[in-house]
Amino acid sequence: MTFPTHRPRRLRRSEALRGFVRETNLTRSGLVYPMFVSPGTSVREEVSSMPGVFQQSVDRIVEECYEVADLGIPAVILFGLPERKDETGSEAAAADGAVQRAIEAIRHAKLNLLVITDVCLCEYTSHGHCGVVDGEIVLNDPSLELLANAALSHARAGADIVAPSDMMDGRVAAIRAKLDEHKFHDVAILSYAAKYCSAFYGPFREAAQSAPQFGDRRSYQMDPANAREALREVNLDLEEGADMIMVKPALSYLDVIHRVREEFDVPLAAYNVSGEYAMVKAAARNGWIDEKRAALEILTSIQRAGASIILTYHAKDAARWLKNG
Repeated sequence: MTFPTHRPRRLRRSEALRGFVRETNLTRSGLVYPMFVSPGTSVREEVSSMPGVFQQSVDRIVEECYEVADLGIPAVILFGLPERKDETGSEAAAADGAVQRAIEAIRHAKLNLLVITDVCLCEYTSHGHCGVVDGEIVLNDPSLELLANAALSHARAGADIVAPSDMMDGRVAAIRAKLDEHKFHDVAILSYAAKYCSAFYGPFREAAQSAPQFGDRRSYQMDPANAREALREVNLDLEEGADMIMVKPALSYLDVIHRVREEFDVPLAAYNVSGEYAMVKAAARNGWIDEKRAALEILTSIQRAGASIILTYHAKDAARWLKNG
């Protein structure tokens, strides 16, 4: 038998060779660890659908942030659980809210962490939607000022980056204007620019207690069937002043991540969301997959598609696995 000159298997013979020619090298430098801040003290309650993820009071959040920093993870993103909810999600902008106090506590601890905050209203509203409602209609423009005020409260507490996830039209411009008006020119905006109305958010809604009380979010989150629309959404947010953009979810939208990366030369994040995490955990606990290999393969695929920043609940485990080889 005559073999061809080129044999790709030559470079797959050993881990040393495979590593030497590897095109995508996953590192800890782009990982972001999501955390859920709850009222009270000494609170640490595991989310039943997300093993290893907890709702925690500020004191326990800081304890875990020490661990996150020690693992070499550069950033956390904070989601808040309010003491009370109302129609307009007023606690989202409260100076003494859970997220605001957590930011201050992390800053006081002088941890080497970037603090990103999720800016939305769904965790704070009694109806569970991401904006003001009139009956069962989510109103866009009246929601913008509330979102901008929430972002401002995060900046005042010491956030490095605010990340609006509501998908209201024009919210990036409203937030940028509010931050600049109050001299927070250096606080960056990471926009959830292409956020899809996905079935993979279920466990998050348990963790954040943010399930809508009526209807769904199809009128403001993107249709999963649309890819070209994502490019338009990203372009609009960049025109409004976003410094970084995000695609969410990640795993079912790798094509969108790739198209955004090809089109725009800006920092690109992707959110490896709760349902994606929960599936890996559940399958691993049943012995159906190797958790380490599956999680690292997923994260590598997200980076390979073009995301340099990955928000993931696997972050702590991935950091340990990458550190230990």
